Amino acid sequence: MARVSPLMALPPVLFVAIATLFYFGMNRENKDAIPSARQGQPAPPVQLTALQGKTPFTDADLREGGVKLVNYWASWCAPCRVEHPHLETLADEGIPIYGVNYKDEPGKALGFLEELGDPYAAIGADASGRMALDWGVYGVPETYVIDADGTIVTRFAGPITERVLETTIMPAIEEAGGLPE
Repeated sequence: MARVSPLMALPPVLFVAIATLFYFGMNRENKDAIPSARQGQPAPPVQLTALQGKTPFTDADLREGGVKLVNYWASWCAPCRVEHPHLETLADEGIPIYGVNYKDEPGKALGFLEELGDPYAAIGADASGRMALDWGVYGVPETYVIDADGTIVTRFAGPITERVLETTIMPAIEEAGGLPE
């Protein structure tokens, strides 16, 4: 009688394990969303340097009343240009948006804002990317909806488009307390 090696069972077991992971991954609620470990937690500390002529924001700004957004962006980021008009619309509706210029040259960042407009209530630079690491940023653009207490309600990785405004950002703003009156 031939003896069967236990290693023979390894390929089918690995196949079933991988197939199970794929199955659950494909049946998630939102397949495109990148999970955030920060959701439901206080916003991490603000560690920014000033951009010439711009007012930087602080931890206190994120923790004092009302809904606000924190938007990571860069002048070299093409999707940041795509989302920029939508940020201006949100700012016009009274939502304070705090900008974090990510790993960018100050002159180019200021040129970007001069060319496209400045929707930010306050803005600072994260030249080293240290603050972005603390926040769990994958890349730019990335936007966080913060409630009145400074708690992260949601995070969206990618450019804010009309669809994203309707399906993700506006529902998160409502959850966080709604538009200012």
